[in-house]
Amino acid sequence: MAVYTDIAEDDLKWFLTEYDVGTLLSYKGIAEGVENSNFLLHTSKAPLILTLYEKRVEKSDLPFFLGLMQHLSARGLSCPLPLPRRDGALLGSLSGRPAALISFLGGMWLRKPEAKHCREVGRALAEMHVAGEGFELKRPNALSLDGWRGLWEKSEARADEVESGLQGEIRNELDFLAAAWPKSLPSGVIHADLFPDNVFFLGDELSGLIDFYFACNDLLAYDVSICLNAWCFEKDGAYNITKGMAMLEGYQSVRPLSGEEIAALPLLARGSALRFFLTRLYDWLMTPEGAMVTKKDPLEYLRKLRFHRQIGSAAEYGLSL
Repeated sequence: MAVYTDIAEDDLKWFLTEYDVGTLLSYKGIAEGVENSNFLLHTSKAPLILTLYEKRVEKSDLPFFLGLMQHLSARGLSCPLPLPRRDGALLGSLSGRPAALISFLGGMWLRKPEAKHCREVGRALAEMHVAGEGFELKRPNALSLDGWRGLWEKSEARADEVESGLQGEIRNELDFLAAAWPKSLPSGVIHADLFPDNVFFLGDELSGLIDFYFACNDLLAYDVSICLNAWCFEKDGAYNITKGMAMLEGYQSVRPLSGEEIAALPLLARGSALRFFLTRLYDWLMTPEGAMVTKKDPLEYLRKLRFHRQIGSAAEYGLSL
């Protein structure tokens, strides 16, 4: 469920007077997503998405997120576009929360993506990396090495409740990644959360990327490794090399990876698997029963992490060298 803050119709109608969007016809909450409260609005001019930013999103980060969507859209990437208020601002306030109106993007996310869809995702990710060039605002990745260590410190004492021996294994993994993590690979704006539910398709055609609320500045190839983890494993935990090959071909058709990025891909994939393991572990251990956040099994990403440890080169992901 992704409606944490309810809104009154009269308050919403007043909020909309600050925008040139016509009159409100109907609205309803959207029950997907975990970070913010989202509503689908139908107005006399167009359907729109209303987002109320909850406490897990720092208000100081919102200019980066909203400005990035404007920047990417202006450079031809299909993504939601924040609508300006009559005074030019992109952010307003509703029900005690920072709030923004965002254009509606047609399409649905895929429950069972195939290799052809992975190729389109790889291409779109590379297009986003290229389109992000020149965006002047910066946002460090709060969920990189230092952030991983902080998350682990909050979960370490109870980690063996999830699997025996986990404390020692993750402590060693963090130490290894901290020592081996690449520092000089190409960097820029990354999505950092391009999972299937953040990519819309109309039929087999990718219609756009959504949910830029983890976007930040980091290694571009790290974003590729996140997509390999998110898109190219089957439900039984097996890596699908056909999907991996398609995704990497799609990416490189727009932005070829450098030799250094290719060599680092197994290490980056370990890191991105650890990142999602740690956030899931924290939520698994710390989210109280009855909370509206749906807890996800951290062991799924522990298994992926262990898989990446056995990878000797990017060719094993399906990359043509």
